Amino acid sequence: MTFKELGVSDDIIKGLNEIGIVTPTKIQEAAIPILTEGEVDFVGQAQTGTGKTAAFGLPILAQIDPAKDHVQALILSPTRELGQQIARQLFKFTKYSEKVFTEAVYGGEKIDIQIARLNRPTQIVVATPGRLIDLINRKAIDIRKIKTLVLDEADEMLSMGFKNDLTRILEVTDSKERNVWLFSATIPQELNEIISKYVNKGARRVAIDKQDAVNTAIEHQFVAGDDNSKLDTLAYFLKSQGKKRGIIFTRTKSAARILVKQLAAKNHEVGLLEGDMLQKDRDKVMRAFKGDNLRLLVSTDVAARGIDVANLAFVVHYQLPDQTEYYTHRSGRTARAGNTGLSLALVNQYELKKLRQLERELNIKFIQIR
Repeated sequence: MTFKELGVSDDIIKGLNEIGIVTPTKIQEAAIPILTEGEVDFVGQAQTGTGKTAAFGLPILAQIDPAKDHVQALILSPTRELGQQIARQLFKFTKYSEKVFTEAVYGGEKIDIQIARLNRPTQIVVATPGRLIDLINRKAIDIRKIKTLVLDEADEMLSMGFKNDLTRILEVTDSKERNVWLFSATIPQELNEIISKYVNKGARRVAIDKQDAVNTAIEHQFVAGDDNSKLDTLAYFLKSQGKKRGIIFTRTKSAARILVKQLAAKNHEVGLLEGDMLQKDRDKVMRAFKGDNLRLLVSTDVAARGIDVANLAFVVHYQLPDQTEYYTHRSGRTARAGNTGLSLALVNQYELKKLRQLERELNIKFIQIR
């Protein structure tokens, strides 16, 4: 399928092509025709990093009336970084089409600044649940007239404790007027409860198999050893990569902090991204990394949500993640926009079993290099 065959306008396709989005992913092929039909509720199950932003973003842009300056669509995101990424993508999609105004609102920035922005014509709002509740309480935003409410990474929002916020937001919107489009990697029981209460019983459902989720342009490699040898193996690998850029993932915040210190002691200039950092410090690191001033980034999984940096040659799994979908999300940071990439796992004997499980679940093959 092509985006043209999916009904996407030529002006939007021109914007997509400019940022390297040429061929629709499976979730885009499945979702876009359904969501552009008109008034429909939708539940889409697909792994992180499979192109969900365009899957819901392109149909939203098609239904927005630029002549009306009130909020017509609301997109909820679990983290500030992912929310910012969604807003940036929507802006890039519309580079050659009629202007649609999107605002991203999130914690960590002064709320008065965001209120001032919302006073301008705004058709799409991308929000983290907590900040949106703050804005509703201040009567700074009116979401009662929205046509579409998107819950992106819905399972992640629940795991981060946003259930009460989500249910309040769903209660505030007019269930007769708005449609709910829900995207999630998994559908746990808690999410099923929200779906049964707030999503239309006749909602269209799409599930993309985990085996279709991994980018085939990524080469998956591993090095087996014990935990004591991981740092030396990593240092050797980084030296072999020259000036190429990449992200090193750990499972825990403490491991990320320790690893940054260890790499700095080996004269590597490396940034840290983890959940307990102040927002201003996270922003500073991301500016340096996106601006090519920083070659390496050590990150935890949740902190990395929404990272979209061009030309990353590799990702390293210093510790394998607990969840299969996190591996997809991590490895998907490389090989973007038509490029190839490398995903290297450093594993001990226990993690070797997990590696074989990933091979089975994702239908990929890890090549042992040492």
